[in-house]
Amino acid sequence: MKLGFMGIDQHGNYYHIDKFPRKELLNKLGFANASKMYVDNTKTNQARHCGYVIGGLWINVYEVHSWN
Repeated sequence: MKLGFMGIDQHGNYYHIDKFPRKELLNKLGFANASKMYVDNTKTNQARHCGYVIGGLWINVYEVHSWN
């Protein structure tokens, strides 16, 4: 069961996100624009969306699930 999302920036700050990562992070940080951040998968040679760059912060976004 998905509980929401969690964002962690390069300084170790945590951001609780309910449903909409991009929109909620922009509101919390007070910015209007966000760029997508990607990470390379070396096994498949494809890029995967992993978070956002907002106002100089590189924020990785993770799904939070319950432990059942």
